[in-house]
Amino acid sequence: MTHPISGLPGSGQWHGPEDLRILQEKQLRQTVAWAARSPFYRDRLNLAALPTTTAELAGLPLTTKQDLRDNYPFGMLAVPKERLATYHESSGTAGRPTPSYYTAEDWTDLSERFARKWIGISGEDVLLVRTPYALLLTGHLAHAAGLLRGATVVPGDNRSLAMPYARVVRVMHDLGVTLTWSVPTECLIWAAAADAAGHRPGADFPALRALFVGGEPLTSARRRRISRLWGVPVIEEYGSTETGSLAGECPRGRMHLWADRALFEVYDPATGTVREEGEGQLVVTPLFRKAMPLLRYNLEDNVSVSYDDCACGWNLPTIQVLGRAAFGYRTGGATITQHGLEELVFSLPDFYRVMFWRARAEPALLRVEIEVPEEHRTAAEAELTASVRSAFGVDSEVTGLPPGSLIPHDALTNMPDVVKPRGLFGPDEDWGKALLYY
Repeated sequence: MTHPISGLPGSGQWHGPEDLRILQEKQLRQTVAWAARSPFYRDRLNLAALPTTTAELAGLPLTTKQDLRDNYPFGMLAVPKERLATYHESSGTAGRPTPSYYTAEDWTDLSERFARKWIGISGEDVLLVRTPYALLLTGHLAHAAGLLRGATVVPGDNRSLAMPYARVVRVMHDLGVTLTWSVPTECLIWAAAADAAGHRPGADFPALRALFVGGEPLTSARRRRISRLWGVPVIEEYGSTETGSLAGECPRGRMHLWADRALFEVYDPATGTVREEGEGQLVVTPLFRKAMPLLRYNLEDNVSVSYDDCACGWNLPTIQVLGRAAFGYRTGGATITQHGLEELVFSLPDFYRVMFWRARAEPALLRVEIEVPEEHRTAAEAELTASVRSAFGVDSEVTGLPPGSLIPHDALTNMPDVVKPRGLFGPDEDWGKALLYY
């Protein structure tokens, strides 16, 4: 049914692909009209014959990341500037950051989409938000979704000097944090920090119900390891600063696209063709965005989309994100990917206690370093060397390092002072921090 407050589509309003198409096309005319108000689309669209169906929309050129960069900062703006609620920029991992902005109404849609977690967010929850807040959307998105559902939100920005890992663990333990939002690596570092503080991750945090993660590749082996460490489900999310949440994980472990709130296409760059499903680059048209409408925005993520039925009953297409795992380096005759190597590292037995690793792919040799206690070092080195040979067919040099080599113990236990700028100092004080206080 339609959401009773926002009026946006809600679960149960469709019963399959045909119902979704009807819902999408009903909103598409309004979406295109909003887009036509922006300088960028006003120049691109034929205002006398705006597309009103998905078939007509497919005749438009793709909107690219470069288009957003070229129209920085407000060339994509479709509302008066005084109606904006927030301005954001992407992380810039694929090049110069892209601008993005939202109205208060846009934020209702954003918050509802992120809050669509199968485990649920409620007023009984304490939600730790442990992703960046500055300019990126990710921290603000989880924060807003938590407030929307009545949760107590703990703003634990992972780029703030005021929130070291020792403090994260203290907050999780003492406040009875029930849900967290972070990149997957954070969950492993918290476990190490909890251990350093004398806590057992799977036993001394009884309030914890789930770990929400996104923003970096996550193999099934690492997901299982994190889940076993903490004793709770690890629930993945997919989205971007330019679009907000695009997909979430169902109880069956499959990622579903929010196709009631956005129109999705799969683009084949080799042929220039698009289709509803299959493999290619994900193209998105958000259907309820007013400040910065995007028509056929190419995220440039390689994906596989399917409309096959899922036992969860959500009646939404499923997506596998392939692009984040595909990039690799050549060693010998093989391409080494982080996804493939991570699967091998986290397939080592849990009792080896290997959580942190790094690798360098050289032309003739793959060098891997892992943190591992001395009593398991020889066995872990031998097993990982054999796994690399079996999986990639290349020679490797696996070196076991003492715990604390890759993630220093001080980083897990330090509680640095958080100081404020001041001008007056005593005779024995360091006045070098008078203005730059970090």
